[in-house]
Amino acid sequence: MVETGGPEVFRLEEFIRLGLAAQNDARKVVTDPQARYWGAELREDTLLPGPDAHLAGTRFADWLARQK
Repeated sequence: MVETGGPEVFRLEEFIRLGLAAQNDARKVVTDPQARYWGAELREDTLLPGPDAHLAGTRFADWLARQK
């Protein structure tokens, strides 16, 4: 297994907001700080890649721009 990530760190709701905005989608992202992920409580870094992950050089905004 190879763990990968991007050069930027986003909160999940920020990542979704940026993706929606890039598609001119006006839906509002609502978060619930008490929500669980498959039953587990998450910390701020739970879904981030580990220290040995391969980090790509492409920024999210650049990737989004190429999707059009």
